[in-house]
Amino acid sequence: MSDTMLAYRLLDWQRPPALVEIDVPTAGAGQVLVEVKGNGLCHSDITMMEMPAEIGEIIDWRVPFTLGHEISGVIAAVGDRVTGFDIGEAVALVSPASCGQCSQCVRGHDSACPNGLKGRGYGRDGGLAQYVVANAPRDVVKLGSLDPRIAGPLTDAGATSYHGVRKVLHKLIPGSTAVVIGAGGLGAFAVQLLRATSPATVIAIDSNPDRLTYVTELGAHHTIGGVDEHTAAALGALTNGEGATVVLDFVGVDRTIAVGVGAVQPYGTYGIIGTNGGTLKRPWYGSLPRDGEIITFQGSSVSDAHEVVRLAEQGLIRSDADLFPLARVTDAYDALHHGTLRGRAVVTPNG
Repeated sequence: MSDTMLAYRLLDWQRPPALVEIDVPTAGAGQVLVEVKGNGLCHSDITMMEMPAEIGEIIDWRVPFTLGHEISGVIAAVGDRVTGFDIGEAVALVSPASCGQCSQCVRGHDSACPNGLKGRGYGRDGGLAQYVVANAPRDVVKLGSLDPRIAGPLTDAGATSYHGVRKVLHKLIPGSTAVVIGAGGLGAFAVQLLRATSPATVIAIDSNPDRLTYVTELGAHHTIGGVDEHTAAALGALTNGEGATVVLDFVGVDRTIAVGVGAVQPYGTYGIIGTNGGTLKRPWYGSLPRDGEIITFQGSSVSDAHEVVRLAEQGLIRSDADLFPLARVTDAYDALHHGTLRGRAVVTPNG
């Protein structure tokens, strides 16, 4: 192993990241060194590239740092006090950071850990590099038979979608309907997870016909081409006028929020995951579903990551990837930004 490696780093605020050479990190006590086989790209990475310095300072991020938080690879070295992991073993790294000690973490609510705003790929060195370190065992998920080149998106896009689906599973009885607004990376996982874990009829909504074709392949029962003045009528026709049991909105703009909330039947749930600046403008009385719920969350938990990986290992869901070498990382981000991908954009730093 060389002493240096290539890494795609945010060198300063509101400047394009660059591929530079840095030292290979060392696994300290309680850590493992992972040779990165694949790192999935996320829209939040693009947000970080545009983040002003004052926001970074508020959340205690320090440039430079290496981007990338959907990481999978193989164990390259094991630090002191680490047991249960073998050199060469395929693993993925839990995407959200959490301390494991605060009141939220000890309740299993680690997605709400107050220390979770700074983690691998967001404020600390991430996986768009040939090697990365992680705390073990907390942050490490064994992949079993899964391909470490393409498993990384399971830990963020997959686990975040699973976190939302888990919140509403108790309502998805036979005859229920689940609507997924936005058939991108997270929405595509949500369709798969709803089909794998519930008897609900799944309806996917997206303005991109290619995405609707893709999620139909993944198991969506029905699709609707975008959110407009006709969407409510289309949903009414597909639900026999009863409305949806659950709506999961992975877009989060004013129009999707309005249509999504309006589509929920009494005792149903509208969940907003997309962070595109929308607002909830409805007065509560007479316009929200009776005895309904509106929920929101960001990220996922350690247990979500483990369970999603196990679902994938059992063949119940899949992680499709469009692969790019590290030298073409900017092309991968361009494809993500312009919506030309079929699967998740995954960069393979070690070929």
